Amino acid sequence: MKGLFNRILIIDISTEDVEARDFPDDFFENCIGGKGLATRLLLHFNPAGIDPFDPENFLIFATGPVTGSTIWGSSRYGVFTKSPQTGFYSESYSGGRVPEAVSSTGYDAILIKGKSSKLRVLVITPNQVSFHDAEELRGMDTYRTEDTVVERFGKKQKGWKTGAVVIGPAGENMVSFAVIENDYWRSAGRTGTGAVMGSKGLKAILFTGNRTRDVYDGAAVREISRNLSKDAKDNTAVQNYRAVGTTGMVRAINQAEAFPTRYWSEGSFENWTEISADTLHKSFEVTPHSCLKCLLACGRLSTVKSGRHAGLRIEGPEYETIFSFGGLCCISSIDEIAYLNDICDRLGLDTISAGNLCAFTIEAARRKRIDYEIDYGKAEAIAGLLHQIAFRQGIGDILARGIRSAAKEWDLEDLAIHVKGLEPAGYDPRVLKGMGLGYATSDRGACHLRTTFYKAELSGLVDASEIKGKAQMLIDFEDRLTLFDSLILCRFYRDLYPWDQLGDIINALTGLPGDREFLSRIASSISDDVRRFNIREGLTRQDDSLPSRFHREPISSGHIITEDELTFMIDDYYMLRGWDKEGRPAGGEPKSGT
Repeated sequence: MKGLFNRILIIDISTEDVEARDFPDDFFENCIGGKGLATRLLLHFNPAGIDPFDPENFLIFATGPVTGSTIWGSSRYGVFTKSPQTGFYSESYSGGRVPEAVSSTGYDAILIKGKSSKLRVLVITPNQVSFHDAEELRGMDTYRTEDTVVERFGKKQKGWKTGAVVIGPAGENMVSFAVIENDYWRSAGRTGTGAVMGSKGLKAILFTGNRTRDVYDGAAVREISRNLSKDAKDNTAVQNYRAVGTTGMVRAINQAEAFPTRYWSEGSFENWTEISADTLHKSFEVTPHSCLKCLLACGRLSTVKSGRHAGLRIEGPEYETIFSFGGLCCISSIDEIAYLNDICDRLGLDTISAGNLCAFTIEAARRKRIDYEIDYGKAEAIAGLLHQIAFRQGIGDILARGIRSAAKEWDLEDLAIHVKGLEPAGYDPRVLKGMGLGYATSDRGACHLRTTFYKAELSGLVDASEIKGKAQMLIDFEDRLTLFDSLILCRFYRDLYPWDQLGDIINALTGLPGDREFLSRIASSISDDVRRFNIREGLTRQDDSLPSRFHREPISSGHIITEDELTFMIDDYYMLRGWDKEGRPAGGEPKSGT
């Protein structure tokens, strides 16, 4: 099929065996690439019920038909596995410049299994995979690791693209929410993909090659890109991303009283202006920064101007990091949030889970469940805890196993906020009830990105407090973004690529029909396959739920989401998906296609 290589690579780290496999066009027609392809591969290759840290659990890197094309928002790769954080389906995506290097190796997906007896670096080219000792990189932070690997193994060849993905100490130590990083600050950041990479003894993978995809209609692809460039000049969303990135959400979410604060006990932070977009852009030297093939430039390349962190340079902090440390941990200094962001990036920790767990620890200390010096607003104590987590020292070892383990250990399961073991992002579902449905039903746990439904509720497209009709609109959002993840496209282009535009892109790249009915059918099929994977791994309807605190503890504004409201929306969601009342898709196990 056009837009694809029709080729995957299978690597066994234990034996150093390597196998390339070609696939016919019809294998890809109902999955496209990216998420769709990786899900089919996980269903086929991963043994049912396997432990996430078992050598036979596959770690899959995938790109999609847009990668390497001129389509805006196309520089993304995905990582797929079984999550050590949730025990269910794991997907995580990252941008930057590295995705085109991944694609340049000439494979639609790279599957890695096994476990090395010592720390390794993999180098993957179109014609060869080589295995290198990396023991001297053990304990090295992500920035230094990336520099070292690219310098040592990234031979410069004309027309070739090169880039590396790496883990930090958290990944080496198999912290359940460790990330995979590239381009310093870009992260495949949720569900513990870095921990799985570490479990295999992989410190880094360097991708280098010169392969490109043949597209169905190159002229149409170029025309789509040109037209978007013209239209984007006057687009308000584009202008906002360029101006403030995601930090503008701090004001919007606080004003909506949906900004989780003091470990999910309040809906706004009294000092939110101190951690807002305005304060960041005054306190730091900020330059808009973008991935390849991006006109949004949502990244904030930020340098702290003064104070104890003067000279600190990061890309960020993004909204989710500001919420997790600023709101949940009540840190009212944007400088200190940037400092904690930098620690997480260097260690290789997901900032959303890290901030949630630090706030949870604060509550545990306040309730005398643990003897540990930490409290709200204490950035240095939180910094120390992050290091303990990454190196699994003291109580850090308990937290490294994830929120469910820590909650059980400290007898605080009624306090803990998570869905399927994954902590939510910065949108309180007691206010944004569609986000409650999204958190509850998301494939990978309490994820905001599978639907980004906060956009609909905050913009007034739908009443945030309404429950009738929510499931139908959420499915519309979810299906379109499932196709985004199969291409793979950046989420922030959701307003620029509505259904008709998305159909034009898919047709121009692959030759597949671009009509909405056909595309919705593909998206639905992919969702069914992911659901089958999760059911195979033990998922039941009871897992599609919200923490009880959201039902019994209103925030100060009085907002709450009742169990009956959530049940109504889930029932509606299952019915519209064509699933039975227990959330099981029809048709049994899908064909593997191999």
